[in-house]
Amino acid sequence: MKRFWKMYKVEQRIFFRSPDVILFCLAMPLVVFLAITMITGDKSAADSGLTYLQSAYVALSTVGVCCSAFMSIPITMVELRSQGILRRMYCSPCSPARLLACDTLCSGVIAAVSTLILSAAAVLIFGYRMAGNVLIYIALWLLTMVSMFSIGLMVASLCRTTKSMNVATSLLYFPMLLFSGATIPAEVFPAGLRAVAGWLPLGVGIRLLKSASLGCYDGMGLPVAVLAGITAVCGAIAVRTFRWE
Repeated sequence: MKRFWKMYKVEQRIFFRSPDVILFCLAMPLVVFLAITMITGDKSAADSGLTYLQSAYVALSTVGVCCSAFMSIPITMVELRSQGILRRMYCSPCSPARLLACDTLCSGVIAAVSTLILSAAAVLIFGYRMAGNVLIYIALWLLTMVSMFSIGLMVASLCRTTKSMNVATSLLYFPMLLFSGATIPAEVFPAGLRAVAGWLPLGVGIRLLKSASLGCYDGMGLPVAVLAGITAVCGAIAVRTFRWE
């Protein structure tokens, strides 16, 4: 266990030194949140029962998850494989599984830090208070993160080259970021696009989190089942198809 935590500390330090992590996972959600809230914060977001402040907080709390799941995890794993690092570690006392676990945990910490920064801004600057149960919200946020990470791990297992990984992650990352309601509030989408956004994997999580933030727990069974199913299926595929080289 000591070896794991030593490796984790080193990997986490590397993550926080990455300009991409600072820009896309930590800075971008905060900047977009401040912009939306200062312009339309107190206005009602269509017929959602949320203000734009409430909607933007929930949606942008998943941006760190999206960035970590579809950019950080696959890129790290495929690059380590393509460079032969995983193959060499497989024959050494330093388990590659430990390295992959450290990198996944680092991505989760980055996503959590992104949400904490956003929460601090919402509460301290704009006086945001969640109507729903915070513990339920955290549990559903973790479920959303785990389901998105399982997709990222599946992509990392299926993609054998950096080029194929870049194509796959781009096809997942940008639609999720732009059309699931994570950065642009889904309430401003046309009806057709809003329906599509609601059934993208990240969109399902955002809908679930918005309901939880309002304290509306009815009808959560199907979205929770969808996210749990994504986690089970994608996780199983990731395990069965993973190769060290």
